[in-house]
Amino acid sequence: MSVIPASSSKADLRTAALTARDALSGEHRECAAQAIAARGLPIEIKPATVVAGYSPIRSEIDPAPLMRKLAAQGARLALPVITARGQSLRFRVWSPDDRLLRGPLGILEPSPAAAEIIPEIVLVPLAAFDRLGHRIGYGAGHYDRTLGQLRKSRDITAIGLAFAVQEVKTVPALIHDVALDYVLTEAQMLDFRSS
Repeated sequence: MSVIPASSSKADLRTAALTARDALSGEHRECAAQAIAARGLPIEIKPATVVAGYSPIRSEIDPAPLMRKLAAQGARLALPVITARGQSLRFRVWSPDDRLLRGPLGILEPSPAAAEIIPEIVLVPLAAFDRLGHRIGYGAGHYDRTLGQLRKSRDITAIGLAFAVQEVKTVPALIHDVALDYVLTEAQMLDFRSS
């Protein structure tokens, strides 16, 4: 766990956690992604369960090994699409063999021809997290807005994927911040559903 003071601002926590994440070796990153995939999700995946992953940017943990495992278990996969700043993410069907295109922010996304779908499980990238399930993203609010909107109409399980070094003592959560149900790291699975 990081030793960043609990009194730090979100910006300071984000910077410190990203610095720790950026310092990890390529070998550690690859082993961490494989460890998470080997452990799998902490909930049952029924055939045709829709799981939304993400295309990693910067030094984010790569969800591809986990997503391939989920596809082999019968899950339907999706990836997020950014439609406009200030708007919720949309999700399009995706399989590991599909070619991805660069979206407006340079993030790889499924083709506009891919069908839109609503996920039941959302794998969430993050900059930092704490032991209450609060997360810090990059500040645009895409996932908070999206999870909040999705949870108004159905049960959604939000699972953060991170390296253990991204854990901080306390994230200063605001009213609009949406807590995660779980965080998976290479070292452990944290369950926040009863927190």
